[in-house]
Amino acid sequence: MDIVLNEVEARVLGSLVEKDVTTPDYYPLSLNALVNACNQKNNRDPVMNLDEDPVRQALNTLQAKRLAGPTSSADSRVTKYEHRLQEVFNFTRGETAILCVLLLRGPQTPGELRGRTDRMHHFEDLTEVQSSLQRLMQREPALVRVLPRQPGTKESRYKQLLSGDVEDLAADVPAGTSFVPRGAANDDRIARLEDEVANVRKEVADLKQQLAIFQKQFE
Repeated sequence: MDIVLNEVEARVLGSLVEKDVTTPDYYPLSLNALVNACNQKNNRDPVMNLDEDPVRQALNTLQAKRLAGPTSSADSRVTKYEHRLQEVFNFTRGETAILCVLLLRGPQTPGELRGRTDRMHHFEDLTEVQSSLQRLMQREPALVRVLPRQPGTKESRYKQLLSGDVEDLAADVPAGTSFVPRGAANDDRIARLEDEVANVRKEVADLKQQLAIFQKQFE
């Protein structure tokens, strides 16, 4: 099966899967609700700022790949969208949860996956996580692979392969898409620390000046 998702398609598909499991009363999703789900600041890496056009475009290409599309229900005046992952792959609940988190948050360790899938599926231990990962890796073609272990880490990370096995697919991302860099969450903290250091240096300089004035009184 020739499926290679760009980052917007992966985010749209992952968001549909997540909302199907975690908020079934509000699923399927309208286009507006789906845009909001894609742009969530929690449980997303990187954080995206998508408007309707790239999300609509992603829905069209996902429909061509049989992974998502509009519902056939006539109960609503607003078109709503659903994923079709289960129809294509027949996943277990654990496999669905793992693939969903990998789509939404990028490569993860088994420990991270166990904690971050808990809203969708409870794994009793890491062995269950590993078993689900192995089944996804043994698919033909494989849907997950293990990454080389990073220096100083105990666990290897796993990545989903629905987006292919290329590290950077940014060139395939449609116009109207923007990202918050992975390090942006720390920018404010770094700026505050720099301000605090500057303030401490100023206070030290003031104290030195006061000490010098005090010492001159005894010369």
